[in-house]
Amino acid sequence: MAHPKRKISKQRGRKRRTHYKATVSQIAIDPTTGEAHLYHRAHWHEGKLFYRGQILIDSEQKTA
Repeated sequence: MAHPKRKISKQRGRKRRTHYKATVSQIAIDPTTGEAHLYHRAHWHEGKLFYRGQILIDSEQKTA
């Protein structure tokens, strides 16, 4: 099997892989709130933290 003569640096490989990234970040619409947010990210809406249509944190319950 062929082996590289020298180690290829991490920087060199990462530079090569940067070209096929998405140019525009993709936006999702939350099914329960209708709020626009980035994919795979939780987002706040009216004092509540939503992820995939479900409430993760409700800040109103903590303060009351």
